[in-house]
Amino acid sequence: MLGSEVLVKMLTGYGVDTIFGVPGDTNVPLYTALDAAKGEIRHVMARDERGAGFMADAYARVSNKVGVFEAPSGAGAMYSLPPLAESNASSVAVILFTIDVPLICEGRGVITELDCKALFEPVSKASIQVKSAEKIPEIVRRAFRTATTGKPGAVHVVVPEDMLKAEVDPSKISLHVEEECKTFPSIRSVGPSEKMREILTLLSQAERPLLVAGGGVNRSMAQPELLKFINRFQVPVVSTITGQGAIEPNHPLEIGVIGDNGFHPHANKALDESDLTIYLGSKVGSVVTIGWTFPSERADRKIIQVDIDADVLSNNTRNTLSIFGDIKAVLAEVLKIDDIKVGDYSKWIAEVNGWRRNFWINAEPLFNERTKPVRPEPVVKAFNDRIKGAVNILSDAGTPTPYMTRFLRLADPGSRFIIPRAFGGLGYAIPAVVGAWMADPDKRPIGLFGDGSLGMTAGELETLVRLKCPALLVHFNNACFGWIKGLQRLDGYDNDNCYSVDFDATKASAVAEAFGMKAWHVTDMDELEAAMDEAFAYDGPCLIDIVVESLAERVPPVYSWLKKRGEDPLSNKADAVWYS
Repeated sequence: MLGSEVLVKMLTGYGVDTIFGVPGDTNVPLYTALDAAKGEIRHVMARDERGAGFMADAYARVSNKVGVFEAPSGAGAMYSLPPLAESNASSVAVILFTIDVPLICEGRGVITELDCKALFEPVSKASIQVKSAEKIPEIVRRAFRTATTGKPGAVHVVVPEDMLKAEVDPSKISLHVEEECKTFPSIRSVGPSEKMREILTLLSQAERPLLVAGGGVNRSMAQPELLKFINRFQVPVVSTITGQGAIEPNHPLEIGVIGDNGFHPHANKALDESDLTIYLGSKVGSVVTIGWTFPSERADRKIIQVDIDADVLSNNTRNTLSIFGDIKAVLAEVLKIDDIKVGDYSKWIAEVNGWRRNFWINAEPLFNERTKPVRPEPVVKAFNDRIKGAVNILSDAGTPTPYMTRFLRLADPGSRFIIPRAFGGLGYAIPAVVGAWMADPDKRPIGLFGDGSLGMTAGELETLVRLKCPALLVHFNNACFGWIKGLQRLDGYDNDNCYSVDFDATKASAVAEAFGMKAWHVTDMDELEAAMDEAFAYDGPCLIDIVVESLAERVPPVYSWLKKRGEDPLSNKADAVWYS
């Protein structure tokens, strides 16, 4: 066998049915082997290595299988670094294979030579170089084991081109795979049994307990256990941005999103007033804690933190109880305990639900505004009215985040709302819809992004059309880097004099049409509603280009920004807060 055939054989053995990538000089031998195995594995050609990496990331998040992408040497490897770093920091199991220059060319000034192993070490769980073709099976096993065990993450494997061309004696290698490492998390750890009992003991002593569902709940696939926990013990739950969707939003114990960006005032208020806070799969980082200023110090508050990453335990909190373990496994063990009785929290639940009810009543007028340019709240309302059944929504970290996080209501528990929050880079949503659709073709992918993201990944529109991916893309067209412009407005800039953040107005619908997509250009609510009706009925790739109010016109639902403007972020009032 050739080394390239060994590599592909190992990938298919691990159940890899899709690999994303971009062709280059060095990966031609890999493509030959992939072509020979195309009945078992498909290659999705992206237009940029960043796009391929974001496709693999979304594929992994939706399927809980390992996302795999490949890149050629030199610039291809460098372009692959941002998505791999995002996957690793977001605890998403992804493997990148960079096909490097031949080993014999090391140190000889060959074009595209680069120390890829060293390049990726700071942003991955492991960066490994293949130095012998016979080692390919062993290294692939290690890559899948490392990516899926413990805290999931990203692994980088450097395969020099001559290792793909080398002949391997099949009798001298083993092509076996580790079945448990095909999905993640693969090996679930759980803390000592006495700590499981201590969770319920502390719960029995509380009057205002609150669960915080972090991204680890979704990554652990612990949604069923969390639902059983809150239903049995009647404890309300809030979520972080990445924990959204852990419990469907219409559940009477699902209170809302906490933190800084897109927060619900009633959810943050519940967190501040809780006397027992149980963090599940949350680093309790800067966004959740609003720069480590929230919740306020309370002498009577006890904190439990459960996480698969021991490094985050008590890192930002003074924990009463720390449990190093997988969320799904820990909750399953707690649910087995039946001899500890917890309290009656009905008064507390009624109180926080009253706050939640008042918020949505006060928000109703925002949904009915028909201004020009269109405001974000009625855009979200139009989505809420039209999304039927389960969908996968992939959002960029910029303009859509605060409003979608606060107002989007995905009633179907099979829906997912995914935002890359580790590094907040733009350019995710457009390629990510491809990966989500490849992982789950029965659910329509919806991509949300602004001008900045479109400028970085417009080339992937061709990929959607070529693949006939039935994505619905929504472009928030405000002709600027809206988030940064909003920060400048907070610092006292006038709207017309902000520095180096504005674009010339462009018509993204024309760009989409040039790539062969169905598209609509929207400037008011009548046009938006008509376009959405058509787009949701359309079964191919399409884009709605919405001329929308900029984040620099009105302060978005961001706690720290409202605080800086002298507002009370915990107020349920729905009045607009303007910069000037």
